[in-house]
Amino acid sequence: MSTSEEYKRVYTGPETNVQYLQELFGESNIHSRIRNDVESARLAGFGSTHGMVLLFVFEKDFDEALKIAKSTFPNDFDNE
Repeated sequence: MSTSEEYKRVYTGPETNVQYLQELFGESNIHSRIRNDVESARLAGFGSTHGMVLLFVFEKDFDEALKIAKSTFPNDFDNE
């Protein structure tokens, strides 16, 4: 794996949805990372009510991951 690979955000939603998508991505050999700003703020002693978690994949896997995310949670992509 090249160290120059960039991550791209594929989904933002509730933590349970993100965890489920991570499982589906794993079944398709798509590596993903989450960024949970709410949990980070809580651990730092700050409050937050946002409640959304960001899910990232490598750019090379973005199209496949987006297809999986859209078919799994189509209502979350209605605004596009």
